Amino acid sequence: MPELPEVETIVRGLRLTLPGRRVTGVRLGKTDFIDDPAVLERDLPGQKILAVRRMGKYLLFDLEPADGSAGGASLLVHLGMTGRLVTAAPEEPEAPHTHAFFALDDGRELRYVDVRRFGRIALLAKDGAELSKLGFEPLEATEGQFADKLRGRRAPIKSVLLDQRVLRGIGNIYADESLWRARIHPLRLAGSLTSNEVRELLRAVKSVLAAAIRMRGSSVSDYVDADGQRGLFQQRHRVYQREGKKCSRCGTAIERIVIGGRSSHFCPKCQRAPRRARKSKR
Repeated sequence: MPELPEVETIVRGLRLTLPGRRVTGVRLGKTDFIDDPAVLERDLPGQKILAVRRMGKYLLFDLEPADGSAGGASLLVHLGMTGRLVTAAPEEPEAPHTHAFFALDDGRELRYVDVRRFGRIALLAKDGAELSKLGFEPLEATEGQFADKLRGRRAPIKSVLLDQRVLRGIGNIYADESLWRARIHPLRLAGSLTSNEVRELLRAVKSVLAAAIRMRGSSVSDYVDADGQRGLFQQRHRVYQREGKKCSRCGTAIERIVIGGRSSHFCPKCQRAPRRARKSKR
């Protein structure tokens, strides 16, 4: 699933050409992932794209009604597991599983492609209620804010990092990579982290995300950017999907466990397991 760096890369690409463009038409294929297809087809044409931004893993297109009034509406897109947003000329061949076409006033189309259709498209009168529940932006969160979110939590730190109400936009890839960099085992209880560990983990999160954005995200499945290009950060993964391979820091074989139904990759030497986890292996 595209995470913060992938969505940020797509947003930065779309931001170069979409603001100022007006949507002139909407053509839809399968619509089971769209909140209200009829409203989208009726209300989106004529609206101008004022800005393209990211909130966690969501893309938001801020809109201005055709009459120029202050509307405050936004087009929300969540890419799910296999969603892609690309711009194309109308004569370009349609990729398989292209389900939404947004015609623009410069002759191009913004296309949404999604093999599994686990994504979401919605036209919001304003930022939806679910967006208000999202946690802090990881690249902007302070140590105090992060510490407050972890205090007293008895869930594994890996699960807490994946909780979008804590730090929005982090998924499996960057949780694993950040925990490895901070030398914290994914089963450590979030509330057990010391102040130094909280500081190091937040520093690792910011460093990993910033590096991934510079390399235009991780292409481990279907992800491509707004120009259809793959990211490169998968070449820098240290633990994610590297089970059995040597840790680049100590040479120990990377292991994988399942936490809350999600795979977690870690180095058993660099990321020492909590005592309760060590006892359970005996």
